[in-house]
Amino acid sequence: MATLFVVSTPIGNLEDLTARAERVLGAVHHVLAEDTRRTGKLLEHLGIRCELTSLHAHNEAARLARTLDWLEAGDDVALVSDAGTPLVSDPGARIVQAVVDAGHDVVPVPGASAVLAGVVASGFPADRFAFLGFVPRKGRERRRIMERVAEAEETVVVFESPERLGSLLEELVEACGPARRVAVGRELTKLHETIVRGTVEEALRYYQESPPRGEVTVVVEAAPLTRGPDEVDEAAGRALARALLDEGSSPSRTAKEIARRLGLPRNRAYEIVQEATNG
Repeated sequence: MATLFVVSTPIGNLEDLTARAERVLGAVHHVLAEDTRRTGKLLEHLGIRCELTSLHAHNEAARLARTLDWLEAGDDVALVSDAGTPLVSDPGARIVQAVVDAGHDVVPVPGASAVLAGVVASGFPADRFAFLGFVPRKGRERRRIMERVAEAEETVVVFESPERLGSLLEELVEACGPARRVAVGRELTKLHETIVRGTVEEALRYYQESPPRGEVTVVVEAAPLTRGPDEVDEAAGRALARALLDEGSSPSRTAKEIARRLGLPRNRAYEIVQEATNG
């Protein structure tokens, strides 16, 4: 029976292509590629010639029947994305599901991944982590993601465009508090790879002074489960809340000021203000 191979390709450094991936790409009859020009350059570098067919977000449904026809005819097919592991914030899920439903084999060929590269280089625990993909640009869904990151009990990884990285870090300061640590990986595995580690506030200042270029992976440490002796005493937060409210500050402004001064997540700062108001 013919097989669909889900093949990981380099995210930058061509040396990260595995020997198995090269062998599979050289043996299949068809390659489904997010960008045929980009994949064509990779195959040319490897000295591989095969039929390339585009597969992107706008034509994935239309490629289902053709892919199934190839497999039914006994032709092996490889699925690749522009870079890294297919389906991870890239098209291909509907193809894989249709192939599984049709009873054909789906075989992963593991390799490079910006998610894993970011996690292992961050310095944060990697025994449990959550990948949330690209952050929604606006609206309720973006607010929900910010709350999810702020309250996460595990390391969190997100993707963001370089143009919107500054806005993301600003919102993380508000949502998580300025003291939450992050690792921002830019151009991972490439010539100009940069990994900035520090607090959200420090990362924000860095990228305000040095606007980023290239692909960005943001890793955020888990929310603290307990507070040690070196961390802020929430009693100080309540005292500050009462003082600011007595001065006429609005609850919303008070919460933002508490989060900024004491390094508390915004949600906890709002709770402290609410407690002070009700008390």
